[in-house]
Amino acid sequence: MKKIFVINGGQVFGHSGGRFNATIAALTLRFFSDRGGYEVQATDINQAYDPAEEVAKYKWADVVIYHTPVWWFQLPHGFKKYIDEVFTAGHRRGIYHSDGRSPENPAINYGTGGMLQGKKYMLTTSWNAPETAFTLPGEFFMQKSVDEGPLFGFHRMNAFTGMQPLEGIHFHDVEKNADIQRDIQRYEAHLNKLFTPQEVAPKPVSATK
Repeated sequence: MKKIFVINGGQVFGHSGGRFNATIAALTLRFFSDRGGYEVQATDINQAYDPAEEVAKYKWADVVIYHTPVWWFQLPHGFKKYIDEVFTAGHRRGIYHSDGRSPENPAINYGTGGMLQGKKYMLTTSWNAPETAFTLPGEFFMQKSVDEGPLFGFHRMNAFTGMQPLEGIHFHDVEKNADIQRDIQRYEAHLNKLFTPQEVAPKPVSATK
């Protein structure tokens, strides 16, 4: 069975009720629960959590799925706090051992001390910014994509742990021109593209005497 760890980073704060990311996270849970061959664990960063237990979820998972809005071109502070606490708790306990360098040659191999090799992650983000702000010449993000621009550091953070990325998906203009049904359809198609149904191995038949 493939093990999926879903993190809802949609923080409830100020005018944000976190509803969009809660909807997407719930869809993710239903998607895998309705299919055979997957085990799922989940965390909502708005709820109390034990950093050590969260480290165990990272170690358990084959795939980590992050759902987050982007506030002021960064992660919400509650989600960033979660990452800081959990990754600190995971130092030499399953997330990373060191920064990868050796005292003999400290100039090389930075970022190679992760302990989550062989695992993958997927990122979804939601934005007030329209998609054209990233693609059109002269617009705000200077034709840098979400992944190459504002979320570059997030991807390097996961690379530091040893995880490899799956193709993510980004939802734009979710405040002024929201089309939730369209976004849900896009996301379902994205999941279906990345995750084929897993076959459940049949239970062994007991030998008869």
